Amino acid sequence: MASRSQPITQKRWTHRNWVQRRDLLWGLISRDIKLLYNRSALGIAWMLINPLMQLVVYAFVFGVLLVNNSIPNFTSFIFSGLLVWTWFQSSLTEATGAIVHNRSLIRQPGFPVAVLPVVNVATGLIHFVMSLPILLIFLWVDGVQLHAKLLLLPLLMALQFALTVSLAYVLAALNVTFRDTQHTLGVLLQMLFYFSAIFYQVPTEYSQIFQFNPVLILIDGYRSILLAPEATTNSFGWMPLVILTAITAILLPLGHRIFQRQSERFVEEL
Repeated sequence: MASRSQPITQKRWTHRNWVQRRDLLWGLISRDIKLLYNRSALGIAWMLINPLMQLVVYAFVFGVLLVNNSIPNFTSFIFSGLLVWTWFQSSLTEATGAIVHNRSLIRQPGFPVAVLPVVNVATGLIHFVMSLPILLIFLWVDGVQLHAKLLLLPLLMALQFALTVSLAYVLAALNVTFRDTQHTLGVLLQMLFYFSAIFYQVPTEYSQIFQFNPVLILIDGYRSILLAPEATTNSFGWMPLVILTAITAILLPLGHRIFQRQSERFVEEL
């Protein structure tokens, strides 16, 4: 009887542990959002104000002043790219400092350190989801007809979430030992921003080079789902997304393993 009861006990403990981790994750996400907008008069409305302000600037500068705009649904084109980029950029920036900025939590015995980068990426996901209704309004104003491919949107969001977590694990671990990681990341993200075709279409002669940019692949995927086919970044097709999914399936466990190995020295180095 004892040998039979042991697996049942282990199963119950595993389920209880999973529930505790889930509650902890949600509690940390709620804390991050509250701290982010603490003492702010507009509060959570800044989730929408920031991308909208960027949209106005980029639409005017690149759609009116600098170029003879020929991109269909230009407002929706820019806004969709901005939302994807903002989630990616803000998540990595916050996750890089996740360990350094949570010393008190790291020093608590038994605290699941690996949950911290996930919290930052999940917080970015919440911002992204809350901004989607505004994007749908822009699509409606631009006269874009939604279609069945919209059902693929959660899959693309899951891919972006997994890819961002993979990178967040590595960056968070590196930043504990090499504090220049966060500053270097800022420079790299600034460069990557201009190569992600947020406010322009990729010229055909450069498409083979640009399709190695994972953020551009994601943005093009979102635009393929949400916008008319002629308004996509460069219509790379679905193969780059399939390849990116395969790469992410390798990067996620690899990034988690690197993070777990480095986490043994977090307390010493903090």
